Amino acid sequence: MPTTVTTDRPTATVLGHQELKVLSAVGCGLRDDEIAAALALPEVSVAEHLARILVKLGLRDRAAAIVHAFDCGLVAPGRGPRTRSVSPVARTAAGRAAGPKVRISVLGPLQAWQDGQPLNLGHLRQQAVLAALALCAGRTLSQQELLDDVWGMESPVANVVPVYIYRLRKTLRIGSSPDSVIEHARHGYRLVPGAVDVDAARMEELVTGMGTADRAGEPTEAVRLCAQALELFRGEPLAGLPGPLAELERLRLTERRIAILQRKLEWQLRLGQDSEAIAELFALSAANPLNEPVAAMLMRALYRNGRQADALTVFGRARRSLADELGVSPSRMLRRTHEMILRGDEAGLALTPPAGRSTCP
Repeated sequence: MPTTVTTDRPTATVLGHQELKVLSAVGCGLRDDEIAAALALPEVSVAEHLARILVKLGLRDRAAAIVHAFDCGLVAPGRGPRTRSVSPVARTAAGRAAGPKVRISVLGPLQAWQDGQPLNLGHLRQQAVLAALALCAGRTLSQQELLDDVWGMESPVANVVPVYIYRLRKTLRIGSSPDSVIEHARHGYRLVPGAVDVDAARMEELVTGMGTADRAGEPTEAVRLCAQALELFRGEPLAGLPGPLAELERLRLTERRIAILQRKLEWQLRLGQDSEAIAELFALSAANPLNEPVAAMLMRALYRNGRQADALTVFGRARRSLADELGVSPSRMLRRTHEMILRGDEAGLALTPPAGRSTCP
């Protein structure tokens, strides 16, 4: 695959007027004969201009010139050459003014939509590059960081990051404008602030709202916000994407979902919504048999509903899972819950409902 080096390279300002025209045409993907016809030049002159451009800019080949024309603003994604320059500040302001038009979801298989229409994000490595930018929204990622995040120790033979960014920028635009939601900064790339709505960021906003509702003594609102956050998950986060970052984020986001669900179930039990909570706790415990806090919560909920035998069965299943999978005994927290159920210690199990609360779902 063609390669280019993007570190501290001279900008297009070192080129003459005719060379800029040629570079713009090359950036639009035109062949030499097409450029010659468009600029009224002999085809051999086009080849000579391109050779000088590559030398002046320190580029390796034509593909590198295409990427450079895009990065330095001579060519707008999918719209051909720009007739006037647009500063990065102006592009950012335009993105904020237009409002988020591109939605990116990482809480499941990576997907993106523009004005409700799904976008083709290319092959998996290219998608992993976009996922890295989405997960670090607002921060500039260098080319080396993207290489580390997506390829790890197995760096690609060719310098493909600029090529992948070029393709993604053509796909992801700010509304109907020629500007992309991916900015090229001096030291790397980032998503234009305000131009993209990432579901993981929305989830964190809802988590913050849950804490605010809890501190305000509004568990019903906290449950509602939890439900909204859980609805954002569409399956395994970043399913199928390669690279160290995707692997770590899959684990982190999966644990995040479990933590949100646990908080929701705790608040539901406080509200007396036992039937709904118990059903979800059974499913969560079955999916995570080594999660002792979930097992303890299910045991307390079952005991409160007069199902002591079922609560003890949950303890026995958890003990066997821990022994078989990890070779360990239940933690002190789980053993204490078991002991309090055997003693009927309702105060210790915190099963007394708040004043005025109905015990009915």
